[in-house]
Parts: sequence; C-alpha cells; structure tokens
Amino acid sequence: MKKKITQLKNELQKAVIGQEAMIEGLLIGLLCNGHILIEGVPGLAKTTTVNALSKALGLDFKRIQFTPDLLPSDIIGAQIYDPQTHSFSIKKGPLFTNLLLADEINRAPSKVQSALLEVMQERQVTIADESFVLERPFLVMATQNPIEQEGVYALPEAQLDRFMMKLIVTHNSEEEELQIMRKGATKSFADVMQVMDKKSLFALQEELEAIHIDPELERYIIQLISATREPARFKLETLQADIMYGVSPRASIDLYKAARAKAYLRGNDFVTPADIGMVVHDVLRHRIVLSYEARAKGIKSDEVITKIVETVQIP
Repeated sequence: MKKKITQLKNELQKAVIGQEAMIEGLLIGLLCNGHILIEGVPGLAKTTTVNALSKALGLDFKRIQFTPDLLPSDIIGAQIYDPQTHSFSIKKGPLFTNLLLADEINRAPSKVQSALLEVMQERQVTIADESFVLERPFLVMATQNPIEQEGVYALPEAQLDRFMMKLIVTHNSEEEELQIMRKGATKSFADVMQVMDKKSLFALQEELEAIHIDPELERYIIQLISATREPARFKLETLQADIMYGVSPRASIDLYKAARAKAYLRGNDFVTPADIGMVVHDVLRHRIVLSYEARAKGIKSDEVITKIVETVQIP
C-alpha cells in the first residue's frame, strides 16, 4: 500500500511544484479523517493542490467560495416548498460530498462558519427536522488569506479546534518558481490521473491502526499538551503571561493520530519523538490562545510551541 502513497504524491507533483509540507499535511488529514486549514497568501497553489488531490483519489469534490453575503443554506441546503404538490422537499447543499474545499473561509460571517460546526464534528447535517449522515470519507480542506484586512471574519476558537491541523504555506524557492512560471505561461502542466479509490484509501487508514506508539511517547504527548495549560509546572514561567488558554483535549487526540500518520508516511511501523516534533506545530498552532500582551509584543504561537518542545523532556 505504501506504493500507492508514492503514486499519489507523484500525481500531485504534476499539478503542484514544491510545497511538500502542504502535500504531506493533506495526506495526514486524509489518513486520519482530519480537517485541514491552509493559510497562505494568494497564488501558492492551495486550491490547486486540493483539487488535484480529489482527482488523484477519484473522490467527489465540491468547492465553496466564501463571501460576506453567503448564507448557511447555501452550504448545507434547505427545505423547498413545491406549490404544485403542496409539499416540502430537501435540496442538499454542496456539503454533501467527499472532499469539500472551503475557499477563503474567513471571508464569510460567523453564522455561515457555524453552519460547518456540526458537519465537521459529527459528519452529519440537519436540514429542517431531518438529519443526514454524510458518506465516508468526508473532509473539509479550508483556505484562508492572512493578509486580508477588510471583509474578513476571524474564525472562532470553537471552529478552529475542529481542524486537525493548520498548515502555513510559504513562497516557493526561486528555482521552483522558475518552473511554475515556465509551465504556467506555456500551459504545460500535466493532467492529474486517478491512482486510488475509496477502497484503497480505507485500506490505508486501516494500515495506520497498526502503527505502534510506545506508552512513554503517549505520556510525552500529554506533557506537551499540559505544558500549554500549566507552563509553570514545566519550568516555563515566562510563558505564563503569554498564554491565555491552552489547547483542548482534541489536540492530544489529533497529535497522537498525526504522529502515527507521519511515521507511516516515512515508512516506519512505529512512532519516534521526531515524528511528534514534525507535526506538533501544525496540530497546536491554531489552538493556543495568546494573551493580549503577547500579541501586542508580536509573539506567535509557533514560538510558544518551540519553547515547549525544547523544554519538555523527551523520553
């Protein structure tokens, strides 16, 4: 099955040059059934990557462009009255898919963002008085632009916590951008072909369950989580004033799952401390709520996580 992962990466590289960290993060989300938030400036192939992923997997794919005038019914669907039959019917929205791309999710107001809460957590949608369980797999890949200042609405902590990982996408190297420029100008990007299906994906997810993680590393994960809530207990008194709220229990579950997926993608059948270190920033960065003082000083959550990782003893 690991050959399938290689084939999948090769197909994605037809449409996306570089951005290995983003591709790896999306694959971790797929293996763990976790939603992914991708943040980066325009033009970094965020939407292109998610689109290519759906083609390579043969999954049903829908894209929603979030705008300030979007309504919850535009996403989940609505109950429609038919005057000819004098009856109501359900019209399902674009949420009924396998892979949902929520493009520029922070451009829609909170009432629309909250419409995603139930479906992201429970994988079901309620329209009127009817509930619909979504077909597996169901994953939300959301993008947001960090440089927008007008017409944007920050995601509330409750929704951010539903995302397994937040990936930060940066600019390509000059050599990579040279390839992008040439291929983009000459329209010579190759077509992405389907190399997997749902059955293959479910088989990969089952293989992930066999990845071993030592009890000492399980305790290490819990200590990293606890250090965000009680930094002084881990001799991190300097962080006490910087952190308003530590991460939730979902963070420990997602860090555990992401570390196993990282080990699997690296070709190992057991988790090492390095696997945890490679995913800890992506899993925790959007869940730590910094104090007003920390934000005023320009402190980033990644810096806080780095201090915690450097201080908490590795078993």
